[in-house]
Amino acid sequence: MTTLTDRELTLTRLIDAPREKLYKAWTDPVLLSQWFTPPPYKTEVKHMDVRPGGASLIIMRGPNGEEMLNRGVYLDVVKNEKLVFTDAFTEAWVPSEKPFMVGTITFADEDGRTRYTAVVRHWSVADRETHEKMGFHQGWGIATDQLAALAAKI
Repeated sequence: MTTLTDRELTLTRLIDAPREKLYKAWTDPVLLSQWFTPPPYKTEVKHMDVRPGGASLIIMRGPNGEEMLNRGVYLDVVKNEKLVFTDAFTEAWVPSEKPFMVGTITFADEDGRTRYTAVVRHWSVADRETHEKMGFHQGWGIATDQLAALAAKI
């Protein structure tokens, strides 16, 4: 039997920055483009409507011209506390061709710092395995380091 945790990947860090700054770095397109992808990839934010039901389009560009389009919809937004988004929809509840994940990012105060947690739930164990093989832990880890460094400066 498959359980929810069989389809989850999680990253958690204690970051020396207030949660308001981390949330801002996740929700401001200019800031998000500065930390979202590990080098040598670059991030272009085409659209971000950060509200429940709001759509986003983020393009990750590789060093050899490859493009990975990330279309999605925000499911839940609690300022400075939580963001939930999915690629199951492309905009205004229009289903995507192949849903892959639901991401939940939380920001919680802890000992003067912020407990940052990213939980990514996949539609299947195979999708989770694919994401892991794509380098989830290393890639999201590098991006989180970049997020922490940016939050310390803003």
